[in-house]
Amino acid sequence: MKVAVTYENGMVFQHFGKCQNFLVLNIENNEIKERNLLSSGGNGHGALAQLLKQKAVDVLICGGIGQGARNALKGAQIQVIAGVTGNADVAVDAYLNGSLKDDPRGACNHHHEGEHHDCSHDHCQ
Repeated sequence: MKVAVTYENGMVFQHFGKCQNFLVLNIENNEIKERNLLSSGGNGHGALAQLLKQKAVDVLICGGIGQGARNALKGAQIQVIAGVTGNADVAVDAYLNGSLKDDPRGACNHHHEGEHHDCSHDHCQ
């Protein structure tokens, strides 16, 4: 299984569509076997879903994410666990032990790139 985490300076990055890097972990038998940093190349929501699909990611752990991005990831058969904050490694450990759950309040609504940004949680950037 492959798990990707929106990533910046060891923390879960809070805006999926603006994520520059993903921490991608290969996991076997609930144990991390390999860790890689994947650059997004500055692509937006739809391209990020395709990038993760191309890398055979099964699960995305992220902070804020809009419904359009959720739909794109669902179409790519990638499970989304949103609304996550804090240290990326701690989040992955929580996922592996079954205590990390998707928070639908981790949704963001964006309009016209930078003109309006409305998040239903306090940590979206």
